[in-house]
Formats: sequence, C-alpha cells, structure tokens
Amino acid sequence: MYKAQNTKKYDLEERTYRFAKDVRDFVKYIPKINTNNIYITQLIRSSSSIGANFIEANEALSKKDFYHRVRICRKEAKETNFWLLLLDISTNLQLQSKLDNLIQEVNELMKIFGAIVSKSNF
Repeated sequence: MYKAQNTKKYDLEERTYRFAKDVRDFVKYIPKINTNNIYITQLIRSSSSIGANFIEANEALSKKDFYHRVRICRKEAKETNFWLLLLDISTNLQLQSKLDNLIQEVNELMKIFGAIVSKSNF
C-alpha cells in the first residue's frame, strides 16, 4: 500500500481500507451455513465499496462529484451494517466481540460520511 504525502487527506482512505480488510479477515471464521454464505458475499462487496468510492471521491472532478461519491460511501456503509446485523454467528462470544467491533466501526464511518454530506451545499 502506498504512503500518502498529505496523511490527513488520506486518513479516511486508510481507515476504510483497514475496515474492508478487517471484514475480509472476520468472514473467514463465520459458520458456513447457506444464509451466511449469501450474506458474506454481499458484506464483502459493500464493505470494500466504501473505501473504493472514497478513493473515487478524492479524485473527483468537481465538488458536486465529490459529495455524490461520499453519499455513495454512506449508502454502502449502511448496507454493510445491514449485512453485519444479519450474520448468524450463534453463541460464539469471540466472534460476537469481533462483530460488535465491526458494527461500531461501520457506524462511525456512517457518521463521518453523513457529516461530510451534511456540509455540502448540493
């Protein structure tokens, strides 16, 4: 992974990248039942889409494009939260703790993207 010169600008890029990796690592331990397999596929897509869209936002050609991409980030974060809540991890307390941490992080990301969107004039 590259190191950005302006770390403040790319801090959220790094954070969304780490989140997608954490989700990827987490799903390796989820019980492989039919419903979870479907949710896992959706979860991987939406969690990685958050960071990908934020990278696109940082390369936006206009402010309007930037805020549009950030709204997509917020939408993908909400979807990721939905899939996380649907996972069936039974009574595995260790997995539940990791799941709780991921839910907390995605909720923080939703708030961050929501704050950025609310500051837009579009």
